[in-house]
Amino acid sequence: MVTTVRHLGPNWYAAVMGTAAVATAGAALPGPRVPGLRTVCAAVWALSLLLLLALLAARALHWTRHRDQARAHLLDPAVAPFYGCLSMALLAVGGGALTVGRDWIGDDAALALDVVLFTAGTATGLAAAVAVPYLMAVRHRTMAAQATPVWLLPLVAPMVAAAVGPLLVPHLPPGQARATLLLGCVAMFGLSLLATLLMLPLVFARLITGGPLPLALTPSLFLVLGPLGQSTTAVGAFADAAPGALPAPYGEALGVLAVLYGVPVMGFALLWLGLAGAHVVHARRHGMGFAMTWWAFTFPVGTCVTGAAALARHTGLFVYDGLAVGLYGLLVAAWSVAAVHTVRGLFSGALLAAPRTAPVAPRPVTVRTTSGAVR
Repeated sequence: MVTTVRHLGPNWYAAVMGTAAVATAGAALPGPRVPGLRTVCAAVWALSLLLLLALLAARALHWTRHRDQARAHLLDPAVAPFYGCLSMALLAVGGGALTVGRDWIGDDAALALDVVLFTAGTATGLAAAVAVPYLMAVRHRTMAAQATPVWLLPLVAPMVAAAVGPLLVPHLPPGQARATLLLGCVAMFGLSLLATLLMLPLVFARLITGGPLPLALTPSLFLVLGPLGQSTTAVGAFADAAPGALPAPYGEALGVLAVLYGVPVMGFALLWLGLAGAHVVHARRHGMGFAMTWWAFTFPVGTCVTGAAALARHTGLFVYDGLAVGLYGLLVAAWSVAAVHTVRGLFSGALLAAPRTAPVAPRPVTVRTTSGAVR
């Protein structure tokens, strides 16, 4: 077991996030309840909790017995951003405890579990949002040509905290406690949103000027959906929690924000979903195989499901009901494929093996024509 976890990176928390997203997104679906769906969602949430506990134990063993490899991960610009996934895994499972897990473990246990996981997830998320960009600037020496959507991961973690934090607001005493938590979530929404707006142009510019991402990284384009869907979910949650926490007119203003912000952002999310999907089809045609990056197809899509569900609540439009259901179908399909391949890779040992060194190949020669085309 000690040797097995040597190459277990923080990217594995994405499997926990994706599994929890299936549960919470399913419970948030608008419209008539499908018989048995909530029970299935509760079972999937329980699975995400078990995965989280197992992964926390394995990662603790990794840090205890393989500190050299753990430090190498922190100093690797391709791996360090995944430390944001630890925060999001804690927050996703904690939020799921209150939304659907309480059906199995009871209200008191669900509340206690969410308090612990929300506190730990928020603290680690804020730490990652500062530490990872600092390491990128001081130690990693990255270049703009290396930009990928993975860079967004530590910046999105506070947005996840902002989206699940309002679930705890009604459980606090009225007055200062509720207002402080809710406005603290609004602050995390703002810091994550502004940081994402700084980073996203780098990612888009790299994509347009540098061509398609490497095949294994192509699924990471779906990570851009995370801050879009999660921020839409967050403003909807603010509007839901505001009446019992903030005085007028702030409560009403957050209800307006849920629609005026959520509608255009969800529109851009659908645009990016089409663009990312086209890149994935292109990569598959060129031989893209399974990698752990396939889990990027899950949690970000799940945030769009909950974002669409929030818009359905606050606009009353059936089109968002249908959008949430359609995106949830995509989420379940993506999770099923990623889960099957992950289990297969674990049993074969391929996913926990040491990375293979790419063979040295001669640098391709390019010729630029008078029209500017490269051949």
